[in-house]
Amino acid sequence: MSRQFQVTFDAHDPGALSTFWRDVLGYVHPGPPGVELPEGADPMAAWDEFLAKLGVPEEERNSRSALEDPEGRGPRVFFQQVPEGKTAKNRMHLDVRTAPGLEGEERMAALEAECERLVALGGKRLRRFEPEPPMSDGWIVMADPEGNEFCLD
Repeated sequence: MSRQFQVTFDAHDPGALSTFWRDVLGYVHPGPPGVELPEGADPMAAWDEFLAKLGVPEEERNSRSALEDPEGRGPRVFFQQVPEGKTAKNRMHLDVRTAPGLEGEERMAALEAECERLVALGGKRLRRFEPEPPMSDGWIVMADPEGNEFCLD
């Protein structure tokens, strides 16, 4: 039997980092427990209001954030604030499937287009690996706004 899992990021700014990854993955910020959000409402603003009502000091309200797959298939992604910065290469990273089923020039063009979009959101392009059939279809290595590496694949 398979198990469900959550991916957890250590972060300096959980709200900002979760917003970046929301846009990368097509996920959503869930609303606070027991709060019905009207159509188009900002879940982050709802959380701020919810935490204020609970008496959580303003300086502690950005200590956590989470994302969920709106279709309920992918893992939950959790962001927790930590005092230390990233000091070395990730030992684990995400491969974001950006060009499934595409090959060659068409695949690399799709990866480049997504890379441009993510750079505009605050990501950083690190390097490109060209296709080397039959073992590799090519990919682009990127970093999120806090330096966590991931691949567009």
